[in-house]
Amino acid sequence: MKNASCRTLPLAPLDKPHQENRHATSHLLVAPALVALPRFAIGQADQRPAITIAVQKIVNSNTLEVLREQSNVGERVFFTSLWEGLIGRNWLGNLEPRPGLATEWRRIDDRTVELSLRRGVRFHNGDEMTAEDVAFSFGPERMFGTGTPAAPATGTLFTRIPGQGPQGKELPPEVVAVARRIWPALEKVEVMDRYTVRFINRTPDVTLEGRLARYGSDICSRRGFMEAGSWLDWARKPITTGPYMVTEFRPDVSLTLVAHDQYWGGRPPLRRIRFVEVPEVASRLNGLLSGEYQFACDMPPDQISSIERNRAFEVQGGTILNHRLTVFDKNHPQLRDPRIRRAMTHAIDRQAIVDSLWAGRTVVPKGLQWEYYGEMFHADWSVPAFNLNEARRLLREANYRGDPIPYRLLNNYYTNQNATAQVLVEMWRQAGLNVQIEMRENWAQIFSRETPRAVRDWSNSAPFNDPVSSIVNQHGPSGQQQQVGEWTNEEFNRLSGELETSTDRPRRRAVFRRMLEIAEREDPAFMVLHQNATFTAKRRDTVWKASPAFAMDFRPGNFGG
Repeated sequence: MKNASCRTLPLAPLDKPHQENRHATSHLLVAPALVALPRFAIGQADQRPAITIAVQKIVNSNTLEVLREQSNVGERVFFTSLWEGLIGRNWLGNLEPRPGLATEWRRIDDRTVELSLRRGVRFHNGDEMTAEDVAFSFGPERMFGTGTPAAPATGTLFTRIPGQGPQGKELPPEVVAVARRIWPALEKVEVMDRYTVRFINRTPDVTLEGRLARYGSDICSRRGFMEAGSWLDWARKPITTGPYMVTEFRPDVSLTLVAHDQYWGGRPPLRRIRFVEVPEVASRLNGLLSGEYQFACDMPPDQISSIERNRAFEVQGGTILNHRLTVFDKNHPQLRDPRIRRAMTHAIDRQAIVDSLWAGRTVVPKGLQWEYYGEMFHADWSVPAFNLNEARRLLREANYRGDPIPYRLLNNYYTNQNATAQVLVEMWRQAGLNVQIEMRENWAQIFSRETPRAVRDWSNSAPFNDPVSSIVNQHGPSGQQQQVGEWTNEEFNRLSGELETSTDRPRRRAVFRRMLEIAEREDPAFMVLHQNATFTAKRRDTVWKASPAFAMDFRPGNFGG
């Protein structure tokens, strides 16, 4: 692999927080020096609007590195605004692939894809993106590290994997674990010339194009990464190609992006986007109605009609490529017997949850799959049927005596999370299950092994149109559920490898069905509750279209008014 030369430039200082500047600005407005400013300075002021978006959470990891922040909330602030990949997605359509930082791609063989890069793409530091940046983005210093995978460490979210970062600093183990989950068999990225790269896999893989289109396979500036003082410095102000760039990040408070006017897709329509963390739904909504916020995210369905009674406002959104799950830790004494987990899946009336908590605005899906899988989608599959008699029979067979089963819960990280948990506990109680909610403050506490784990909430997305993107990526040998030590199944793991490497499409379809049988019916790893939906409130006269995803698109052509 060729090495690009580096130029060392001083890093720009971080802007002061918005709140801190408010009073200083008010004093400047009456200063005599300002009155004497030349007329052209006022005329050249940026007239594009600035907006503030109220979100429940900005990111979970307090970083903006896409390999560290693989989350629903991260998707909202990252994609279409900050990070971009070689193969893009139609965010305003059906999320089908489309040219991104690459203008075209072609298969060389079962292990190789060649891509032609878009010319003239500029990073936020002004450098042109080249094949060297692409190769670096998928290299050991930024993505894979230099160590080898280790056994899962007790009480940690991911395995401890050493890596080499800028200036010899170690990459966080979570970054390396995610990279190796997304790209389990990437051999190398070969630089053919300044604008051509080849991705070469160690094994055949029909999903290479999908892996290139998914979040995590995004491109960063080699120079920007290497010049960062530390990995954390980089992760809080990454240098990427998106239409907006980071000017200020205050973890757990706000993220401010400003327009990147050298953006290859045209001049961004906003001069500034500010995401603010507002955990309470009522506060987000009140801020929208008062004009403090221009968008309020994660609106519960029961609020939509009341919002739209005020004709100045509307709510956009709907179902997205994400399912809400309940996940089992089969190591808990009460869940070791799969019959108890199976009983839990049959005790749930999913349609009642959709009707009562979601006002019918989402659906009960056909298991952990989506129709956009195309030929891999099993239209005749279904989640375990609601059947209290079957649930009770299974509990009798398993000799369950009513011992408590802990259910770790975050405070409405997901829309309607608390209400859903209360409904689930009552449904399980009617079947004879003693499930007890234990509130937790963060994901680290959810995964902690200091006390026995049993049940938790989760959601799974489909980052590209193949089951590898979800059932393997999340539940396979390198997926989160197995990495944290909740669940494993020998046959399922063997089939995961086959699904990733087989080029026999009928066989892959049969393998996927068998994996659904294992994980949803025989030895349940999870139970699918419903397809997720996301709803965003805004002023009706603000011209903007929601994506069928958590991501919010503010690129040229999708904002006005």
